Amino acid sequence: MSRLAWNKERRLLGSPEFTACYEQGKKHFTKSFILFMRKRSDPDGGIRLGLTVSKKMGHAVARNRIKRVVREYFRLHQFDFDLPLDIVVVPKRNLEAKQLTLALAKEEFTPLLSRLRSEAAAS
Repeated sequence: MSRLAWNKERRLLGSPEFTACYEQGKKHFTKSFILFMRKRSDPDGGIRLGLTVSKKMGHAVARNRIKRVVREYFRLHQFDFDLPLDIVVVPKRNLEAKQLTLALAKEEFTPLLSRLRSEAAAS
């Protein structure tokens, strides 16, 4: 049985890592999120995730809910999309934190990540 932990190695921690994603990465849009994705040179480690949730999204409870749900999606699907990517997820202003569920996150992220996986396999 595999461990489903989301270790420190799977997170973007420093400002330079976020800046590299913003400047060098490709921007992908879903209905409620903007994802900045940058391919890493080292093939080990899989997806590393960073979250940027502005105070414009609401009070701390709302911001933390958004971060929890997004982290949980990536934690549960970390072995489905084993790509060497750094991803920064930024929610759009139209996202209501109360309505964000794991099912909605799956509906938005899975098609995009599946398409990226098939593109990576083709090249």
